[in-house]
Amino acid sequence: MLSSLLNSVLFAIVLSSATAYAAPSLSMQVTGPDAAQKATDMKFVTTITNTGDEAVDLLNDPGSVLFDLPTNKFRVTGDSGAVPGFTGVVVKYAYQDAIDSGDVTTIAPGQTVTLNHDLSEAYNFASSGAGRYTFAPNTVFRAVNRSTKEVHTIEASVDKEHTTYISGKLTAPPNKTLRRRANFVGCSADQQNALNAAMRQATIYAQSAYSYLANNPSGTRRYTTWFGSFTTARFGIVKDHFLKIGGNNFGSFTYDCTCTRDGVYAYVYPDRFGQMFLCPVFWRAPLTGTDSQAGTIIHESSHYNANGGTRDYAYGQQAAQQLAGSNPDQAVLNADSHEYFAENNPPL
Repeated sequence: MLSSLLNSVLFAIVLSSATAYAAPSLSMQVTGPDAAQKATDMKFVTTITNTGDEAVDLLNDPGSVLFDLPTNKFRVTGDSGAVPGFTGVVVKYAYQDAIDSGDVTTIAPGQTVTLNHDLSEAYNFASSGAGRYTFAPNTVFRAVNRSTKEVHTIEASVDKEHTTYISGKLTAPPNKTLRRRANFVGCSADQQNALNAAMRQATIYAQSAYSYLANNPSGTRRYTTWFGSFTTARFGIVKDHFLKIGGNNFGSFTYDCTCTRDGVYAYVYPDRFGQMFLCPVFWRAPLTGTDSQAGTIIHESSHYNANGGTRDYAYGQQAAQQLAGSNPDQAVLNADSHEYFAENNPPL
């Protein structure tokens, strides 16, 4: 009798502990049109449901469906293996700033959050062609502990992906806000002065980076810190990127200062060379040094298809160094890696 009672008590304690420390749990669904013939048909909806026992605070970061700009937040594949071109935005994101400003979506236990997406703003099916495509959302979210500010990842399960038959000419309508003749859009006099200084320093950064690579065609400490182990092929990729960026006339770009998005330095559309959107974190950044205004221009310019079309595989110096060690093939295509190589702070 005593043994049975003791076992029951122990079971209750174990069950209670398991419940108290149950891992957060999320599920997702995607819905959209069964068929699409034009860009305006490409309206999709994602839902996120908290299937756990505690509320979660999820960062609205660029890799998740919670982000409100048209980033690459879906995996889109055709039955034939075809993949549409990505024509959305790439972003220099500041995780710590987003955490400090509380840029999160809170989902209570059992609650469902619904998000609308116009995928014509992010994907172009002209090259991949007609056919049946499956749309799967990115499932990794970053949850913030509000008291400790620590971040951990949660991978949601997908209860439902969506399949759409694509036909017709599915390209987004021309962007009518692009102003090629104006250097500044919605920028105050102080912002224009800051940008003029940042342009000059960005030119120095880019040309100095190229000169360094041209004079040091080997695995120097500076190179391997940001791009990983040396190979002639990878080195050539980086050198070509800086040759192109260093040849850009930043003074002829169009700078749009109307962005109010928290946690973001800047963003560009890779296929719209010379247009750059500056956001709140940019204006708080120093002119030079780590994560600087000049460095941000380098970062964003590396995203342009004409300059190499870099991606955002890792944000921040620590993550960029880890990427260099673990995946140098991605490091030579990572925008922050190019920025930190150019800023060279601290000097290597």
